[in-house]
Amino acid sequence: MILAAGRGERMRPLTDHTPKPLLPVGGKPLIVWHIERLRAAGFTEFVINHAHLGHRLEDALGDGSAFGVRIAWSPEATALETAGGIRHALPLLGEEPFVVINGDVFCDADFAALRTAAESLSAEGPLAHLLLVDNPAHHTEGDFRLAADGHIHADGNPRLTFAGLGAYHPALFAGLADDTPAKLAPLLREAMNAGKVTGQHHTGRWIDVGTPERLAELDCQLARAR
Repeated sequence: MILAAGRGERMRPLTDHTPKPLLPVGGKPLIVWHIERLRAAGFTEFVINHAHLGHRLEDALGDGSAFGVRIAWSPEATALETAGGIRHALPLLGEEPFVVINGDVFCDADFAALRTAAESLSAEGPLAHLLLVDNPAHHTEGDFRLAADGHIHADGNPRLTFAGLGAYHPALFAGLADDTPAKLAPLLREAMNAGKVTGQHHTGRWIDVGTPERLAELDCQLARAR
């Protein structure tokens, strides 16, 4: 699942007429980088949620056939936050574990390894496997602590930042009501306290493309690489 329902307030005015995942970087929309990299790792079934300007996303990506994948759309009347959006999409995602990626990050993660991690999840636990990255300048306090045994904890130091990439078992969202906004962090912290969240430290490229400045910087980096 690619999360694409956010309004992108920090990206305004760019997002007044274009959904944030469709903003171009390195010659193509940000979300297309995800689709192509996921397809290269063997993913062919996608669910994408949307709210703000969702029709623009559907018009641009269609059913996914142009990329060699199949896209199922999960529209939201109003954005349901991360956990709420995933809960709303569960009928499309099915009963097996799945991978979820924020539509507004740029990352060279090993998606095949994340797929393997997803296959290890179960209703009995672990319920989630997260990618963590070094704390960026705009989030120096971090989010969670990664222990030596691979479990992630809500408390303690040193802390790393959640990359917005993870694998989840549907049971993590079972207690949420549909069509109700809900954030992901409280669910994850509850599961962490039960010892049911694992993860790994991604040390490669990762950028939270959350502002016009960071978008422009990434675009310049990709242009130089070409």
